[in-house]
Amino acid sequence: MEFLISDYFTAFFIFLGAVLYSSVGHGGASAYIAIMAIMGTPISSIKPIGLILNIIVSSVGSYRFIRYKLFNIKVFLPVALGSIPAAFIGGAINLPGAIYRPLVGLILIVGGLQFLFNIFRYSDTVKNEVNPFLGFFAGLLIGFISGLTGTGGGIFLSPLIVFLGWTSVKGASGTAALFILFNSTAGLLGNNFIVRSLPSEIYLYSLAVILGALIGTQLGIKYFMEEGVKKSLGVVLIIAGIKFINVKEVNW
Repeated sequence: MEFLISDYFTAFFIFLGAVLYSSVGHGGASAYIAIMAIMGTPISSIKPIGLILNIIVSSVGSYRFIRYKLFNIKVFLPVALGSIPAAFIGGAINLPGAIYRPLVGLILIVGGLQFLFNIFRYSDTVKNEVNPFLGFFAGLLIGFISGLTGTGGGIFLSPLIVFLGWTSVKGASGTAALFILFNSTAGLLGNNFIVRSLPSEIYLYSLAVILGALIGTQLGIKYFMEEGVKKSLGVVLIIAGIKFINVKEVNW
């Protein structure tokens, strides 16, 4: 099995994306999609590879964040019950990128600015009881959008549950990691991808995200302070938003 120099460059950037995204409990599919599009990966391979890498990273993140008790089952259950079937349905629908990408990008950028500058001045403490009905319907919407975009949905879930006061930023990281794992799996199944046709680079990229996830989750759990995690999440959301607006090559 031989790889081109460009494959190693792609793997390196994917590794960096995995470090950053996993440190805040995200899988990183939006980063992987952008990187592969820029590096010339065939369009037909980008979405399934992105979701598979997302599943790998979120699996590592879920285990490690849950192990350190950075997970809220009361938030996860109602949201996941709504999101999983919706992600499956959304993954089976192909909409023109020009319709939804600018809107989604704007939402992500506003969410990132909120985490960076606290525009709406909400508290980063657990102050409200989880509303299971609101969580379920929020999951429906997030799952459907994440299925359409080929991402895991963490970039939508994390700011929402912190804004609602259901969990802290670190608690959102662990909850989002498991949410992304289930959502990405449902989205992949909904798209009916044939994984046997994926290029051999998937093995190199998988190794890159495993290493990135191990480093990123350790940073998120051990060394990042609450404020540091919040700022990191803000940067992640802005990067993802810019990607959604500008990467026009990715059409499903």
